[in-house]
Amino acid sequence: MKHNIYPDDYVASTYDIDFAALAKQGYEGVIFDVDNTLVPHGAPADERAIELFQWLHNLGYRVVLLSNNKEPRVKSFCEKVKFATYIYKANKPSPKNYRIAMENMNTTVDNTIFVGDQIFTDVWGANRAGIRSVMVKPVLKWKEEIQIILKRFIEALVMIPYPLYEKKGNCKKVPLIQKNVEKDGEA
Repeated sequence: MKHNIYPDDYVASTYDIDFAALAKQGYEGVIFDVDNTLVPHGAPADERAIELFQWLHNLGYRVVLLSNNKEPRVKSFCEKVKFATYIYKANKPSPKNYRIAMENMNTTVDNTIFVGDQIFTDVWGANRAGIRSVMVKPVLKWKEEIQIILKRFIEALVMIPYPLYEKKGNCKKVPLIQKNVEKDGEA
């Protein structure tokens, strides 16, 4: 089981990840954080998120939204993107609800990937659960609740040595979408 706080990979955006290539590697389940991972903090599901979830569905993925937010926020997002279930008030970084998400998807740590934007909740929780973790840059930084903004400063300090960690081969890179190439499995 992984215990470090660094992600297996750190990419610019959720929307850069090549989920078709990951499916070919055997991945069947995706657990997503919502705010600043898929849309700006508090924003409704947008067209890009809806298209992503349709693509994931077409690829055969099972998806769970895992959020520390309250149910109305997570439920309304889930209803708009379809093709997902959700767990709210997840108490991340506790690994408990990551494991429940995998049970709900009938997946394991070997075929599940987690995508989120924060080290101390999202990534640390996924790592504690043994799930491959991908950290993305926040969709819209600094337009968040004050406690999240304060954590962002600490996260920035923690990430300073990440390039050395990455250089030592400790990361498991995710495939990225090649620009100007159509997504496999699109309707």
